Order: sequence, then C-alpha cells, then structure tokens
Amino acid sequence: MQSSKTTAEPIKVAAHSSRWDYPKEITPPAGFKVHIVQKGDTLWDLGNTYLGNPFSWPQIWELNKWVKDPHWIYPGDPLIVDASRSAVAPGKEGDAAPYEVSTLRPDLRSRPKPTLDEYGFSFQDFIQLPFITPKGADDYFKKSGGFLIHGHQDRTRGILSDGDMVYFNGGTNQGLKAGDRLVVTKVLKKGFFHPDDTTHRTKIGDVLQQQGVVRVVTLYPDSSVAVIEHALDGIYEGAYAVPFTEPANIVANLRKDVGSPVPLQEPLAKIIFLREDRPVAAAGDMVIIDQGTNQGFKVGDILVTARRRPIDSATITGDPVKDAAQPSTNYFLGQLMVVRTEAATATCRILRSKEEIFVGDIVTR
Repeated sequence: MQSSKTTAEPIKVAAHSSRWDYPKEITPPAGFKVHIVQKGDTLWDLGNTYLGNPFSWPQIWELNKWVKDPHWIYPGDPLIVDASRSAVAPGKEGDAAPYEVSTLRPDLRSRPKPTLDEYGFSFQDFIQLPFITPKGADDYFKKSGGFLIHGHQDRTRGILSDGDMVYFNGGTNQGLKAGDRLVVTKVLKKGFFHPDDTTHRTKIGDVLQQQGVVRVVTLYPDSSVAVIEHALDGIYEGAYAVPFTEPANIVANLRKDVGSPVPLQEPLAKIIFLREDRPVAAAGDMVIIDQGTNQGFKVGDILVTARRRPIDSATITGDPVKDAAQPSTNYFLGQLMVVRTEAATATCRILRSKEEIFVGDIVTR
C-alpha cells in the first residue's frame, strides 16, 4: 500500500479501467493525502492503515462519493484521505466501539457481486480510433491545435512505444503546461474515396487514426519534450500530438431484437473503411460507415450490420443482374456502437460478430 502523495499540487490520474467515473485530476486540501488504489486494497483496510481503525472506512468514502458502491474500488482509483481525523490508534479498536460492533468483520461470502457493465467504448478504444476528417488532415490539425512530432530521444530506433521521449513544436507560447496529455494522431489515408465511387470523382476526406497518448514533461517557449504514456500502435515522427478531452466510458446496451433476416430501416449505411485499412474486421475492431449526424446518428447508438445472401447458394450464376433477382435474405452479421460522428460519416466499434465483416456490408438501425 504505497502510492500516497502529500503534495497540494494538482495530481493527474493515469487512465485505467474502473467501473466509476473517477476524477482525472485532484488537488488535495492541505493536510490531506491521495492514495492510488493498489490490487487487493479495500476501504476496510485503508481505514485501518490511514485512520487507525477499519471501522473508520466511511470517513474515506464520504470524501470520495464518486465511488458509488464502497465495496468496489479498482486499482488506479484515486482516494482522498484525511489523516488528521484519525482518532483511534492501531490495536485500540475495541475502545472505539461496543463489543458487539468491534468484533464484527465483513462477511465476504454473503456479499453479492454486482454484474459489471460491459463497456462498448473505453480509453483503450479511444487511443486507436480511426475517423474521417472531411476537410483534410491539414485543416483538422490546424483547427484542433495539433503539434508536429519532429524528433525523438533514441535516434537508433524508428518505431516508438511506451516510455520513449518525443519532441514536438509547441511549448509555453502555445499554452502548454507540464503534465498536459495529448493524443498522437497520424494520417492513415490521404484523399479517401467512397468504395462505390469507382471513378474517383469526389473525395470524402482524409482518414486519420489515433495511436496513443503522450504527457508533457519539459517545456520551452516553442517546443516540448513528452513521454509516451500508452501506445497501442507504433508511433513515428511525422504524426501530430493533439489536445484532447478525457473520454467517458460508454456502456454497451446490446440489443436483443437481432437475428436473421435483418429488417432494414432507411436510410441504410455501408461500411466503407476498416481500422488500419485491414481486409476483414471482427468483434472489438473499429469501422467507419458512410452516414453521420446528417442522417441522425449519434454516439452510443447500437446498430446492426448485415449482408445480402441468396437463400439457395446453388442458384448463384456469377451474373450480377441474374443473381440480384434470386430470392435472398439479409443475413445478420453483428452489432456495432457509434463512438464518433462527423456530418457524413461515423466511426463504430464492433461489439459482436458472427463472422468476418467486410467493406460494403450493410448497416441499419
């Protein structure tokens, strides 16, 4: 049970998996501590450690009411502790309560375990998110205040990952502060066309993809040094570090009304891009569809993807006109959740899939 801090300076909380919407930055009052929960910690134990009495655990809970159920705290959660309120020395717990109370212990066997929510979108997904910027990458980085990553510390390596130091062209003159976190974003595809636009007449925009998060450690007027905190893809020079707001976890409310044949609801969308431009996708992957806020899609929507399939495969001739006239069904492939929207496109995460998903598969409400 290390990880306690006594400074009154703002403390950045590292992103981690938690059931609760934990504070992302804490400035503890003078005399208070911030304890970062370790594996195996309970409020009962922390009450004994910090306040000298396990029965004092409600004093910790009342300072951290973002914890909705005191029985469940998670490694990485930040807890404010007021050590000055310790009233009972270790070993004197019996003096602080009647015998009937002082001998009580938590009954872990009878404590019901809650059903944990399934997150359809979390921080892990955010830092590998692909999306289309309709006005192009240059416009996006200019408007979002992106900084070019132009160098790194270890010149013997080209691919960078967790713990590596990078240099970029933004500093105190651009409003950056030590501890600021930025999301690394690369240009994946310039001048992207809809797959159905075989003549390449109209570009949809540029495809960008987020790769990881860096934290500023050293500042100069017009440049900075940052450490890569977390990267799920290799990071290269030439990517951009873009200011961002910590995303909220989104609970996946899976639909029960799914199965084949899939009833199609207009307007129908199509999958037009798979993360990293892969040939196939499956559960957990990200895809981009060709409709967005203009068609009423919003973050959190649960969609269904399907594929037209002939009822009798023996009737397939190879002739598109004849095959289109054959009896067919809209075969259920899986469920998607919208996690980012633009005017004419949206990024979705595949929650469930029965088989491989391809560019061109149908998406419906």
